[in-house]
Amino acid sequence: MRNLSCNLSCGHRSWRVALTLVAIFGLLLSGTAFAQQHEVMIYAAASMKNVLDDIGTQYKAQTGKSIKVSLAASSALAKQIENGAPGDIFISADLDWMDYLAQRKLIKPETRKNLLGNQLVLIAPLESDAWAKIKPGFPLAKLLKGGKLAMGNTSSVPAGKYGKTALEKLGVWGSVQNQIAQAESVRAALALVARGEAPLGIVYKTDAEVEPHVKIVGVFPEDSHPPIIYPVALLSDSHNHDAAAFLAYLESPKCKPIFQKYGFNVLK
Repeated sequence: MRNLSCNLSCGHRSWRVALTLVAIFGLLLSGTAFAQQHEVMIYAAASMKNVLDDIGTQYKAQTGKSIKVSLAASSALAKQIENGAPGDIFISADLDWMDYLAQRKLIKPETRKNLLGNQLVLIAPLESDAWAKIKPGFPLAKLLKGGKLAMGNTSSVPAGKYGKTALEKLGVWGSVQNQIAQAESVRAALALVARGEAPLGIVYKTDAEVEPHVKIVGVFPEDSHPPIIYPVALLSDSHNHDAAAFLAYLESPKCKPIFQKYGFNVLK
């Protein structure tokens, strides 16, 4: 009888311990899920890396909440979202890729806004003696001296599309089209010039200003390409309550000085 009583008592204690452990484990999982739910996931054009790093740091200091950022060409990010990648916010470097997601009902249209503007520039390695007055017929091929012109992919990456449009309008595309080094993003094009692998490149002004190994040698006229606009929107599958709050934060006066610090035009 003593053995039976001990077995029952020990069994009850074991069950109580097990249930307690399950409850603790459940609370830990719940806490993790809660934290994950409130970490805003942003898909952003590669050219926004530095500015979003600073904004994320400021946001964490002011609210205690974190953001996660996935950076790539807007085209690549839009395709990831289309293929089901989970997230909360998309910031594109052009209107086309935001339109692409809107047509597929992958953003919440009422949250879409034009957030920022940018400029297109010609860059060279820091030690280069190149300089260009960018105007119709300017001698771009001569400036390349047989080297490559680094650009984002001209059929998909926004900076590459803007660049090709500008060169066509200026009448010089035909003279350099066989010398284009097409990169997967504007930051990849920037890196080719910074490493000296290309004597010239076309990037955004904001990219050139954060890379110490390049310099701006020419600015493209604004009428040589469509306006460079960065739209932002919540993704249609987002159920994170903090996402709308962070979107509002991006559009608030708190972020304006940071955008301007990196050379973006704040569209308000």
